[in-house]
Amino acid sequence: MKETEGAHTMDIESKLQEMGLALHDAPAPVGAYLPAVRVGNLVVVSGQLPLTGGRLLATGPVPSQTTVEQAQSAAAQCVLNGLGALKAVLEGDLSSLIRVVRVGVFVQSDNGFSDQAQVANGASEMLQQLLGDAGKHARAAVGVNALPKNAAVEVEFVFEVA
Repeated sequence: MKETEGAHTMDIESKLQEMGLALHDAPAPVGAYLPAVRVGNLVVVSGQLPLTGGRLLATGPVPSQTTVEQAQSAAAQCVLNGLGALKAVLEGDLSSLIRVVRVGVFVQSDNGFSDQAQVANGASEMLQQLLGDAGKHARAAVGVNALPKNAAVEVEFVFEVA
C-alpha cells in the first residue's frame, strides 16, 4: 500500500464526529443474503436502505411522497449504513479502506421523474466529504417502481481495501 493510500481512512470516524454523525452496526439484512462480502481486495456491500434507529428516513416514490432533498438525505444515510457493513467485514478497522470503486443508487420514482442522478448525489457527496478523492467513484443512478419496505432509495457499494 502506498503511503498516501489508507491514510485518509483513519480519520473517517473523526470526520463523521465533526459532522455530528456516527457509524452504527449495519442494519440486519431484510432477506436471505449477506450485508457485505469480501473477495480479494474488494468488498461488495449489498443494497442499504436509509434505516436509522430501525426506521426508514424516507418512504414512497420521489417526488410525490418524498422530496428530492429528503431522498438525498436518505441516500447519505445509506452511505453510513454501507460503511457500517464495510466496518463489520473489516472486523471494526476501516484503516484498510483505499477507495470507493462503484456506487449503485436505486430511487423509487414517480412516472416521468428523471432526476435520479440528483438524488444519487446525496450518497456521492457524502462519500467525497468523508474520503476526499478516494470517495470519488463510478456510479449508476436508476429509477425503479418499488423498493423493499417501500424505501425511497437504496444504495449498494464496491470498496477497494488493502
